[in-house]
Amino acid sequence: MADDKLRATPAARKLADDLGINLYDVSGSGANGRVHKEDVETYKDTNVVRISPLAKRIAQEHNIAWQEIQGTGHRGKIMKKDVLVFLPENVESDTIKSPAQIEKAEEVPDNVTPYGEIERIPMTPMRKVISQRMVESYLTAPTFTLNYDVDMTEMLALRKKVLDPIMEATGKKVTVTDLLSLAVVKTLMKHPYLNSTLTENGKTIITHNYVNLSMAVGMDNGLMTPVVYNAEKMSLSELVVAFKDVIGRTLEGKLAPSELQNSTFTISNLGMFGVQSFGPIINQPNSAILGVSSTVEKPVVVNGEIVIRPIMSLGLTIDHRVVDGMAGAKFMKDLKALIEDPISMLV
Repeated sequence: MADDKLRATPAARKLADDLGINLYDVSGSGANGRVHKEDVETYKDTNVVRISPLAKRIAQEHNIAWQEIQGTGHRGKIMKKDVLVFLPENVESDTIKSPAQIEKAEEVPDNVTPYGEIERIPMTPMRKVISQRMVESYLTAPTFTLNYDVDMTEMLALRKKVLDPIMEATGKKVTVTDLLSLAVVKTLMKHPYLNSTLTENGKTIITHNYVNLSMAVGMDNGLMTPVVYNAEKMSLSELVVAFKDVIGRTLEGKLAPSELQNSTFTISNLGMFGVQSFGPIINQPNSAILGVSSTVEKPVVVNGEIVIRPIMSLGLTIDHRVVDGMAGAKFMKDLKALIEDPISMLV
């Protein structure tokens, strides 16, 4: 490769030697046809014969022109058995005695690694959609997360008070998530940018005078986000019934695809799994998502004294293209105030 008549950069010569490429076969893109490393890489991608490392080593040890061998592996790749055919008859292999043994030696089960067995699980159609949407959301929206601790004392007390009346009226048990959802809806109506979407071209912000509240529901085969539409018009009892309905049908696989669309805000609750803090990924095209963590008894200072209170962590992930930090902080400040004095949201 060191022929003075051949114009090639040192990097191109080295790569060609490593790959066994004759530089005379490579068209140079440089001045006077000088071959650059990129030219060798392009030639490799379109012309180089594929060969396994073991097959190449055997061929080099016995001076076999492996570039001329027709491979039987995937996409014409030259395997060890293809090279052994060209060995002299008096050359014996310590491990390979017949074509059948050669093939068996090269076949490694795809569930076996040097460290033990693995299991390959194909993605379900639902998982593929979730994967695509999460990647699009993560790569498209520049986000940041605001973390707040809220005192759940009054919210838990309110739940005890309304538990029996709502059960008698609806036959459904009100949960902390139901009360949080109502607080979120009330707060969103005061903060339009948190309840907005950005058009696909990224040039127009659409604010909504209604709240289509989505709730992330984890399932064995993926994550779904059923929507309760026009939640701003619902009382607590109506919201309890609506969420029990869509979540139940989601878990049963009876939810219509249309009931997963047109949300304006999403809540993701991992509190029941003991999660104490997390920053969820935005459910596009929403401009924000609220992550709800578990409620934990913690010592806090109240009126100059240390007391034990039930504290919940909330994480608001925001699309910074739409919502500024101040707007997000104001939303969380109002939401925190409503959670810690929840009776006002029932008026």
